[in-house]
Amino acid sequence: MSDQPKDRAKSSQLTADQVSEYLQEHRDFFVHNEHLLADLSLPHESGPAVSLVERQVSVLRERNMDMRHRLSKLLDNARENDKLFDKTKRLVLALIEGQDLGDIVDALYYSFDNDYQIHYTSLLLFGNEDRMPSSQARVVSLQEAKQHIGPLLKNNRAMCGTLGDDELQFLFGPQAEHIGSVATVPLVHGNTFGLLAIGNRDPHYYRSSMGTLFLGYIAEVLNRLLPNHLPR
Repeated sequence: MSDQPKDRAKSSQLTADQVSEYLQEHRDFFVHNEHLLADLSLPHESGPAVSLVERQVSVLRERNMDMRHRLSKLLDNARENDKLFDKTKRLVLALIEGQDLGDIVDALYYSFDNDYQIHYTSLLLFGNEDRMPSSQARVVSLQEAKQHIGPLLKNNRAMCGTLGDDELQFLFGPQAEHIGSVATVPLVHGNTFGLLAIGNRDPHYYRSSMGTLFLGYIAEVLNRLLPNHLPR
C-alpha cells in the first residue's frame, strides 16, 4: 500500500513530448503566464544563459537573414534569365533577318562568340561542298559524318559531355586539343542536314545532366531557316 503514492506520482509526471504538444496547442500560454518567462533560460553558444524572448529574437533574426539570402538568390536568377532572354531574342532576330546562308551563319557565330562567350563553335552542314553556298560552316558528306560522329546523329536531340579525340578532331579541327567538354545537337528538316556543336575548355562545364533547352531551341530555329538556303 505504501508504494501506491509513489506509483501514482510517477504516472502523473509529464514527459517532454507532452509538454511540447501542450505548448503547441496553447501558443498563448506564456502570454497569460508572463511571470514564468523571467525564470526561463536557454544555453547559448557563447556560454551565458539567455532569456526565451532573447532566443526567439535570435532565431527570428536568423530566419530573416536566411529568407533575405533566398530572395537575393531568386532575384539574381531572375536577372540572369532576363539577360539570357535578351541575348536569345537578339540572336533569333539576327538569324531571321539573314539574307543568305552566309548571313545566318555569321550571325550565329557572332552571337555565340560575343553575347554568350562560348569558347568554341562548330557548325557542320552535310552535302556537296561544290554546291553549298559560301559560309563559315564546314561542309562534309553525311557518310563521312557518320563514320566519325555517328553516335551523335542517332538521336535528334541535344547531348552534353566529353568526346573522344577523333570526334573532337572532326568537329573542331586544330582547336580540338583545347576542348574539355561539348554540347551537340543534330539539325533536322525531314532528314539530318547538319550538326551544331559548342565546346568549353572545362571538362566539367557541359555535363550529361546539364539542361540543353537553349541549344535545342536555337537548333529548332536553324531547322526552319537553313534548309531554305541549301541546295535541293
